[in-house]
Amino acid sequence: MVERTDIDIDELRDAWWLLSAEDRLGGFRLLDAGAAGEFFSDLDPHDQAGLLVALRPQERRTWLRHLAPDDAVDLLQEVEDDERVALLTLLDDATRREVTALLAYEEDEAGGLMSSRFARVRPDMTVDEAVSYLRKQAVAGVELETIYYTYVLESDQRLVGVVSFRSLFALPGSNRVRDIMHTDFVSVHEETDQEAVARLFAEHDLIALPVVDGAGRMKGIVTVDDIVDVVEEEATEDAHKFGGLEALELPYLRTGVFSLIRKRAGWLIFLFLGGMLTATALGQYEGSIDALPFLTLFIPLIIASGGNSGSQASTLVIRAMAMDEIRLRDWWRVARREVATGLALGAVLGAIGFIRIAFFPGAVASLGDQAVFLMGITITVSLLGVVLFGTLVGSMLPFLLRRVGLDPASASAPLVATLVDVTGLLIYFAAASVLLRGFFGNPL
Repeated sequence: MVERTDIDIDELRDAWWLLSAEDRLGGFRLLDAGAAGEFFSDLDPHDQAGLLVALRPQERRTWLRHLAPDDAVDLLQEVEDDERVALLTLLDDATRREVTALLAYEEDEAGGLMSSRFARVRPDMTVDEAVSYLRKQAVAGVELETIYYTYVLESDQRLVGVVSFRSLFALPGSNRVRDIMHTDFVSVHEETDQEAVARLFAEHDLIALPVVDGAGRMKGIVTVDDIVDVVEEEATEDAHKFGGLEALELPYLRTGVFSLIRKRAGWLIFLFLGGMLTATALGQYEGSIDALPFLTLFIPLIIASGGNSGSQASTLVIRAMAMDEIRLRDWWRVARREVATGLALGAVLGAIGFIRIAFFPGAVASLGDQAVFLMGITITVSLLGVVLFGTLVGSMLPFLLRRVGLDPASASAPLVATLVDVTGLLIYFAAASVLLRGFFGNPL
C-alpha cells in the first residue's frame, strides 16, 4: 500500500502505470483537493472509470459531477451497462439529461464528441443584451466549453450565425447581433464520422466546430482538444492495422498478454497460410531448381523487391485516403500513375540487378559469359514485372477494401508482401523459362 502522506501529483502520475488498483486508490486519496481534481481530469477515461468504481458511493458522486458532460460520457462508455445505470443516478437531473442524450450517439460520430454546453444568443438581441445574458450564465455557474465564440440561434434552435466574444465587447452596445454575426460559418452534421470532423478542423484551422442535426438545429460543439485525441486514436489504429494486427483498445503496457496474442494471432495465421502458397509455388518449379540450382540464389531478391514496392504504394494511397486527398472515383488516375511509377522503379532495380550479375556473377560464372548475360536479363525482366505488379497491388488493394466497406488500413504491408510473394515467384520462373530454356536445353 502507498504509505506516504505528502505524495506529489507528478510522482503519482509517473508511478501510476506501475501501481495496482488498490495502490492507485490509496495514492489518489493522499492528494490534496486541488491536486486531486487536476489529476483526475488528466486521466484518460479508462483510468477515470477504474478509479471511480473503486471509490465509495459518495465519492463517486463528487468526482463524476466534477466532469463536463462530454467527459462524463467518455467515462461512462468505459464501464459495464449495469454500472453505467448506477452512475447516471448520481448526476443531477439536468446533467443526466445532457449525458443521456450524448450517450445516444456512436463514439466515433460528431455527436459522440460534442459538448452541449456552449454560449448562445438570439439574433434580435443588442450587443449589450447579449453580453448581459452571457454574464448571467457565468454568474449562474454555467461552465462553457469554449469562450471564443458564441452561437446565434433562432427560437427553434436553428443555427444562423457565429459571433466572436471580441466583437461583442468591442462593438457599440446598440448594434444588433444579426448585424455583426458571421453567416459563412462551418458546421458538421451530428452523425459525421470523427475522421471527417478532424479533416474539417485541419482544413479550416478551427478552434471549435458547431454540430447540427438535419434541420440545422444546433446540438453542441466539438473543440480542438477533442480532435487532438481523435487524431491520436485514429493514427494509432491505422498504425496497428498497417503492421498486420488488430488495433489495441488500451496502451501496450496495459494490454494483457492474452489480448496481445489474440490481436496478433489472427493476422499471423492468415499471413502464414498465404505464405504456404509460396512454398506451393516453389514446389511446382522443383524440376527447374534441380536443373538450374543457382536460380534459388535470386529468389529473396525478387520477392523482397515486389513486397517493398507494394508496401510503399499502399502506404502512400492509405495516407492519401485518410487525408481525403483521393477518393474511390480516383482509382483509375492512381492506377495510371502507379503503372508509370512501377515501370520506372522496376527498370532502375532491374538495371542494378543486371550490373550485379554482370560484375559479380557468382555460381553463374562457371557456365560462361552467355549464361551470365541471359541470367542478368532474366533478373532485369523479373524485377520489372514484380515491381510493377507489387506497385499495382499495393495501390489498388486499399480502393478494393474501401469499395466493400472495409478499412483501407487493413491493406497492411505484411498482407501486400504476402500477396506479391507468390506472384513474384511465378513471374521470375516464367521469365527464366522463356529466356533460359534454349541455352541450357533443360525444360523449366
